[in-house]
Amino acid sequence: MTDATGDGGQVQGAAIEDYLAELRTFPPPEEFARSALVSDRTMYEQAEADPEEFWAAQARALTWFEPWDQVLDWQLPFARWFIGGRLNVAFNCLDRHVEAGIGDKVAFYFEGEPGDRRTITYAQLLDEVGRCANALRSLGIERGDRVAIYMPMIPELPVAMLACARIGAAHSVVFGGFSADALRDRIEDASARLLITADGGWRRGHAVELKANADHALSSGARSIENVLVVRRLGDAAGNLVMQEGRDHWWHELVSGQDPHSPAEAMDAEDLLFLLYTSGTTARPKGIMHTTGGYLTQVAFTHRTVFDLKPETDVYWCAADIGWVTGHSYIVYGPLANGATSVLYEGTPDFPGRDRWWSIIERYGVTTLYTAPTAIRTFMKWGTEYPAAHDLSSLRMLGSVGEPINPEAWIWYWQQIGGGRCPVVDTWWQTETGAIMISPLPGVTTLKPGSATFPLPGIGAEVVDDAGRKLERGGGYLTLTRPWPAMLRGIYGDPERYRQTYWSRFEGRYFAGDGAKVDDDGYLWLLGRVDDVMNVSGHRVSTTEVESALVDHPSVAEAAVVGANDATTGQVIIAFVTLKLGLEVGHEHAEVLRAHVVEKIGAIARPRVVIFTDDLPKTRSGKIMRRLLRDVAEGRDLGDTTTLADPAVVAELRRRAATGSGEE
Repeated sequence: MTDATGDGGQVQGAAIEDYLAELRTFPPPEEFARSALVSDRTMYEQAEADPEEFWAAQARALTWFEPWDQVLDWQLPFARWFIGGRLNVAFNCLDRHVEAGIGDKVAFYFEGEPGDRRTITYAQLLDEVGRCANALRSLGIERGDRVAIYMPMIPELPVAMLACARIGAAHSVVFGGFSADALRDRIEDASARLLITADGGWRRGHAVELKANADHALSSGARSIENVLVVRRLGDAAGNLVMQEGRDHWWHELVSGQDPHSPAEAMDAEDLLFLLYTSGTTARPKGIMHTTGGYLTQVAFTHRTVFDLKPETDVYWCAADIGWVTGHSYIVYGPLANGATSVLYEGTPDFPGRDRWWSIIERYGVTTLYTAPTAIRTFMKWGTEYPAAHDLSSLRMLGSVGEPINPEAWIWYWQQIGGGRCPVVDTWWQTETGAIMISPLPGVTTLKPGSATFPLPGIGAEVVDDAGRKLERGGGYLTLTRPWPAMLRGIYGDPERYRQTYWSRFEGRYFAGDGAKVDDDGYLWLLGRVDDVMNVSGHRVSTTEVESALVDHPSVAEAAVVGANDATTGQVIIAFVTLKLGLEVGHEHAEVLRAHVVEKIGAIARPRVVIFTDDLPKTRSGKIMRRLLRDVAEGRDLGDTTTLADPAVVAELRRRAATGSGEE
């Protein structure tokens, strides 16, 4: 398939070649657009005319104890927003709603994996946060301290975060699927004084013992921890739980007896709200710093406008884990700041059955679902009978987050889950950006399956070539051209690493490693990490485009593509493919898929090897670990596999790769 250039998509000056075209478009449904919060381009025009005043207007939607003196101080690469302003995040998420008379409104519908349920109102959440805040104070935690949180997806997790925000302590949430070593490293880097954890959580019917991991982390380091606060979640299923006298405290004993009234600290807009650690190219994790005023301004604005929030009637469900930035911004802070009603679910999509998510949507009347393409492709593999068995008519909005979504997965999501009536907002952002940066606004934007479309109002984004020149068409590097309120304020304890990691590649531009392309209509298409771009006979081919071509075939549920070193061509393309359930694997089918890729993209993208697999190596958060796939493809020893959801997947892949399944 060629594009308007007539040369197979190659554009002069492009750093990544552009092959795959998507011609289907979906304008906003008329009925949806009529009632949308944003129904024309006025907001875009206002933001472009005066970005600082635009963001100041969004900040005024929050409650400030003291107004700011200056909107922005920009000393590249360091930004300060709403200078002199004072506010409290927990107050904005809870107190102001209760004071406005909506304390009886549901904040969270909680559903535990075993089937236990809780309904928590804003007034109840405020009381519990106040008790927890007073418990933290009783343990000596003060404004400016750091608190590590290592918990399952239970209501006490957002309570702990909000309690930290209430007293001015910064939290560092560590994903419950991380190992004891990962927890220790993050505690040590932050010098956290308190660890909040649980005896464990539930995953596919099995007890996951978090307290045992936490004990191991503390016994091998993390000397800064003075106290450990433990939620009883598993009860008798927790096994041989050890509580260390003087250090460990049960939540139900310490928190429950506290006074629910706890004053909210007036925090400076630039005070640290949280640290969130992300993997670096070195062994040392990066503590991404997010502050108070700018972060809350942008997450509240984006949650409200991207999801066209109607807080009086919507039931919103972000199906991420709070241990990742998506959960911080779009389960906890954004929805609560906007007075939304959300679903909080502890478990996996397939326990006790593959219809668990759809039963949750039906039970609570969910109107907005925000999830990852990996989950969508898994549902595709399982088949349509599971969502079809439930009433999903309450849905009016769908969202995608975490990685580029294949056009065919987008179409399946829109059709099978949204019934062909729900706009799909495909969002691009990162831990470092803090909030959504590129996304459709569903009442305005004509959608193209697989495209994140355009930067949101107030955001400057451009695709550039190797020399940093803006590309009007074709593939290159996605950069951000001006500061934004929710941007990271640095890497904890290492400002020079911050400068080198994000601001040194292109002068005056933020670049965090993602490739993208611009089409003839100016739409942005994310191409994944530039580390994943393959160099085949001198052509820089995006793994995302080849994966999208494979998933476009009706037999394919999911695909991951990597480049393996080759003496002749530089790299060859190796494809790992999961077929939809019930389909047979064979050498002939591998050739069918190769031919399909050639038809969609061209001969340059034809996979050398197709390896069929029942599953792909994924982290507990659902991300495909392409590093491991490259190791498998090149026969190298595998690195750390402790964060995999199912480590046995890699062993099976190595066996299949050794047999040459689907090789030319």
